[in-house]
Amino acid sequence: MNTTNTGKMQYHFSILALLSIFFFFIRVGFADDNTVKFDENYVITWGNDHVLSLNQDTEIQLSMDKSSGAGFGSKLSYGTGFFNMRMKLPDKDSAGVVTAYYLTSKGKKHDELDFEFLGNREGKPISLQTNVFAGGVGNREQRVILWFDPSADFHNYRILWNQHQIVFYVDDIPIRVFKNNTNIGVGYPSQAMKIEVSLWDGDSWATDGGQTKINWSMAPFKAHFQGFDISGCPKTDSNNNNNNNEDCFLPEHWWNSEKYWTLDSKQKTDLKNVRKKYMNYDYCSDRNRYPVSPPECLINS
Repeated sequence: MNTTNTGKMQYHFSILALLSIFFFFIRVGFADDNTVKFDENYVITWGNDHVLSLNQDTEIQLSMDKSSGAGFGSKLSYGTGFFNMRMKLPDKDSAGVVTAYYLTSKGKKHDELDFEFLGNREGKPISLQTNVFAGGVGNREQRVILWFDPSADFHNYRILWNQHQIVFYVDDIPIRVFKNNTNIGVGYPSQAMKIEVSLWDGDSWATDGGQTKINWSMAPFKAHFQGFDISGCPKTDSNNNNNNNEDCFLPEHWWNSEKYWTLDSKQKTDLKNVRKKYMNYDYCSDRNRYPVSPPECLINS
């Protein structure tokens, strides 16, 4: 074999080796999201006997029957972040059952960012309700009908929270934006918050305004959760002084970079499409509750 062919073979082997290493790290990178064990970042908060650990503690099942639901929460509070949870909701007849994934601080004037999945009769679509509390003031509900069956497989539900905006995502699609409009007197979440997840009885209000009740013959209702890594700025103040969050606004946290200050053009198109096709309630349009539209509604729209 001449030296020219030898050189070509060595070159090709080098390229193949580099590609193998590259794809290996890609696989590892994607796998990390789902291989972080539950107890690294989370603890069970209630309903211990209704919690089941699966797949070597990388998946948690919450169940609910007449006796109890269940919940878990993050060990730490966070001042900003881009939070994600992979979820598969209860299947079949889940009317009246609420699966919640949210951020919340403590106290009467608490901050809170909510995903609430409102179950429905089998074959009917599940509504996803979002809400934003700032300084104890909420009542900012929006609801969308999910365009897929969230009980058939896992999907990613994300909350971006920085000093510029809050964005709720389903997979990579933004379904809601709440901008920081403190300059016009609109409250904006600024307290460190913990991540909470729960499965509970919302029979009195969740489906058809509480008219459609839970079919307990279908119990236990089961929801599954994965993805226990947390991309957030941790706050460990033992005095629970959650109001000093300046360090969590620093650009060294990637979710605070300029890229995340506003939606890009594709995301804006996706959001507009969701609002047009799938939104079935918006507090901004509810003139019975708000004869005068809240000031953030005009700007956020």
